[in-house]
Amino acid sequence: MRIAIFGTGGIGGYFGGRLAQAGEDVVFIGRGDHLQAMRTNGLRVDSVKGDFVIKPVQATDDPGQVGIVDMILVGVKAWQVTEAAQAMRPMVGPHTFVLPLQNGVEAHSQLAAVLGAEHVLGGFCGLMVFIAGPGHIRHAAVDPFMGFGELDNRPSERVERLSQIFSRAQGIRLQNTPDIHVGLWRKLLQITASTGVGAVTRAPIGIYRSLPGTRRMFEEVLKEICNVAWARKIGLPQEEVGKILALLDSMPPGFTTSIQRDIMNGRPSELEALNGAVLRLGKEVGVETPVNAFIYYSLLPGEMRARGQIQFPA
Repeated sequence: MRIAIFGTGGIGGYFGGRLAQAGEDVVFIGRGDHLQAMRTNGLRVDSVKGDFVIKPVQATDDPGQVGIVDMILVGVKAWQVTEAAQAMRPMVGPHTFVLPLQNGVEAHSQLAAVLGAEHVLGGFCGLMVFIAGPGHIRHAAVDPFMGFGELDNRPSERVERLSQIFSRAQGIRLQNTPDIHVGLWRKLLQITASTGVGAVTRAPIGIYRSLPGTRRMFEEVLKEICNVAWARKIGLPQEEVGKILALLDSMPPGFTTSIQRDIMNGRPSELEALNGAVLRLGKEVGVETPVNAFIYYSLLPGEMRARGQIQFPA
């Protein structure tokens, strides 16, 4: 299978690297020093699941040079999806399908609006990974997992083929995902609560889970998201909140999410795709989400400053 990795950051670099390691025909779409380093020295991945180097690497900053591919894995940030969809048009042929792995539950619809729903799968993933330097990806701690499927949940040849390809790759655990929308909303639950409460309190998980008030805030975020999901006919199990609270208590006390760290360090973040999406999607079905609204509007001025949209007085 000829595969394009659109966005060769941590997620694209790790999963694309594993696919290339498994012998797939992979081309990376990147930019800047990271792209130049890959062209010169290859792609280096340090991982608790085994280190490896891909060299030589097929890499370019011009999707128009790639030609039609079988699959595009989308590894850009959530706010970059629509722009990326326009840029990847030259690689999309009649049978090309696109796999988004962004946080949130809106990437597939944003891609479908540009490329057509027939080209888009639903997908999600989880891993702790970052760019350690140009051409160098570092993966630590979290067992990398992913799930994907057709947006109408029907069995398909392309999903089966993709499952076989990822199953052959090292260091990737596939989740059984009979309903892709349940998988997407379950991931939204996990990342939105931990990011939002962690960012607004500026505290690691061990602190906010141990204080009654902030633990209650975490639980209310979960309940509001579940209410939105159920109003939108998403089949999240009733016991999902309890499962995530148990997961909260199992995490290392110093844990913070990468998006929380972006917010705390004044970098642009995926706030809009998380708590912001809960507000928007809740309003569409008449569900109130006051705790998510508090978190979103508390963090919004800092997000706007990080994007250069406003300035704070000196």
